[in-house]
Amino acid sequence: MKWKERVALALGVSVVLLTSVLVLDIRYASSGGRAEQPDAGFILPALRHGTARQKEGKEFQRQFLDKHNPAAAAVVPSNNLEHPVLPTAQQQQPNANNDDMELGVVASNATLNDDDPAAQQSNNEQGSKADVMRDLLKGKRSSPSDTNKTYKNSDGSGLDHRKSQFKDLMKYIVPAELSRPVQGHLRELDVTVMRLRNVSLSEDATSWEKFHVSISKEELYHEDDPMIDELLQDMTSLEFYNISQKEGGTQLKLVIEFAPGGMAMLKPMRFPREQETLPNHFYFTDYERHNAEIAAFHLDRIMGFRRAPPVVGRLVNMTTELYALATGELLRTFFISPAQNLCFHGKCSYYCDTGHAICGHPDQMEASLAAFLPDKEFVPRKTWRHPWRRSYHKRKKAQWEEDDQYCDQVRQLPPYNEGRRLVDLIDLAIFDFLAGNMDRHHYETLSLFGNQTFPIHLDQGRAFGRPNHDEMSILAPLYQCCLVRRTTLATLLRFHHGPLRLSSLMRKSLARDPLDPILAAGHFDAMDRRVAITLRVIRHCLSRHEADQVIVGFADWKDKNSKMGNL
Repeated sequence: MKWKERVALALGVSVVLLTSVLVLDIRYASSGGRAEQPDAGFILPALRHGTARQKEGKEFQRQFLDKHNPAAAAVVPSNNLEHPVLPTAQQQQPNANNDDMELGVVASNATLNDDDPAAQQSNNEQGSKADVMRDLLKGKRSSPSDTNKTYKNSDGSGLDHRKSQFKDLMKYIVPAELSRPVQGHLRELDVTVMRLRNVSLSEDATSWEKFHVSISKEELYHEDDPMIDELLQDMTSLEFYNISQKEGGTQLKLVIEFAPGGMAMLKPMRFPREQETLPNHFYFTDYERHNAEIAAFHLDRIMGFRRAPPVVGRLVNMTTELYALATGELLRTFFISPAQNLCFHGKCSYYCDTGHAICGHPDQMEASLAAFLPDKEFVPRKTWRHPWRRSYHKRKKAQWEEDDQYCDQVRQLPPYNEGRRLVDLIDLAIFDFLAGNMDRHHYETLSLFGNQTFPIHLDQGRAFGRPNHDEMSILAPLYQCCLVRRTTLATLLRFHHGPLRLSSLMRKSLARDPLDPILAAGHFDAMDRRVAITLRVIRHCLSRHEADQVIVGFADWKDKNSKMGNL
C-alpha cells in the first residue's frame, strides 16, 4: 500500500472516531449527565402495553355491556342493607392522591400498632413508619418457617395477628355480637322453592326433597335446620344405587345416585392432608381435594352465609360400591396396582391416567359427597362469569390485576350497579381468602328468585392448599371496591376476638365429620391469620373513605341501636 493511501485511510479512521466521540458527548450532556437509556426498542413495549390495555377495556365492555341499561348506571346514596347503591371510587374519594396507588395493588398508610394512639394519629401522615397494606397487598409474606405468625415492619417492630385488638373497628358492632353468631336482617326467608313452585312434601319425602323445597331467596338452608344433618347422615350411610362419571370438568368426579332417589357429587381422595400445593403449580393445574370441599362447607356454615351445598366425608368401599356398579369406559379404567391396591382413573382433562390413578388401601377410599341442588328443569340456575376471574394463563394477567380502578367499571354494570350482588361477591372473596381458594371463575344463581338473590358457593376443591401463603389477590373485590357488609365485619371481629376463634369453631364443627381430622393443623392457624389480615384491609378502606360508604348497612344499624340506647 502506498504512503498516500495509508495517510488517507488513517485520516478517515480519525474522522470516524472523532465524530463518534462528539456524538456521545452531546448525548451524554443532553441527558443531564446520566447514562443514556436504551433505544426506542425499549419504549415500544410500554406503548404496546397501553394499546393492549385499551383493547382489554373494549373487551370488558363487549363481555359485560350487552346487558347494560344506561339509565340504571346512575346511582344515588342509599344505606339499605339488602339493596345498597354503589358509588364509584371517585365519588367516594374525589381527592384521592394518585401517588398512593400502585400497579395492581392499593397503597395504604395503615398502621402496624393497632392500639397505639400516636400511631393511629399518624395513620395518614406522609412518611408514617408503618405501611401494612402495601406490604400485604404486595404479598410480602412470611416464609414457612415463621411459626410464631409475627410479621416484621421495616423498623423492626413486630406484628402478632393474635394480639391485634382492632379497637378502632369495634365501634361498628355491639359487644354482644362477639359472643354469638351475627345474623343479618333476612327479609325474604319465606320466599322459598316450595312457595314459588306451589309444591308440598309427602310423609315419605327424602332428605334431598326437603332440602330442595326449603331453599329460600336468602340462603340454601335455614340456620340450625335439622334437615341438613339428616341429609349429611344419609349421604354417609345410604347404599349407592348407581354411579357415573360427570361429564366435563378438568378432573375426575363421580355422580352418585342413592337408592331413595337422592344424588351427590363424589370427589375422591388424591393425596394426604399434609401434602400442600407445590410452589411451582399454577392454581388451575392443582389437584382438587376432597377434604377442601368438606372444610369449605363447614366454613361457609360458620360464617353464616349458608350458600354452599351440604358436603360430608365418607369412607367408600371401591370393590362393592364403585367397581360393582361401574360400566362402560369407567369400568375399563379399573386395575390392580403393583401394591395390590384397587385403582381407577376415569377420563378427564387432567390427571386421568394410570400415572395419576386413584387407589384404595387396598380398596378403602376416602371421598367427599356434595348434595345435588334441585334439577335445573325444576329450579333453573344461571351461570355468571365472575368479574374478578383470573386469566388461567401462564403469562397473561387479567385486567383487574393491573388496574386498581377496575371496580369502577364493574359498578356501572348490572347486576353490580345496584342491589346485593356486588357485596355478595365481596363476601365470597372473603370466604375464598380464608380458605385460600384462587379458582373462582364463574358462579351461579337460582333464576327462580331473579337477580336479587345470593351467588351459590360451589366448587371449592382447590382450597386449603397452602397454609403458609396468604394470596392477597383473592381479596381484590374487597380492597378495590372498599365495600363490606356490617354483619360480615362483625363476624370477622367475633372470629378474631373470641371467646372462640375461627380455628376453634372450625375444629369443633369438623370433628362431627366421619373423616375427621379433615385439615392439617397449619390450616387452622392460617384461617386465624387471614381473619386479621382481612380486618386490616377493611381498616385500610375506612382510612380512605367514610364509614357509611364502606360498611353496607352501617347507617341503619347505627340509627336502630341509637334509639335502643346500645350506642
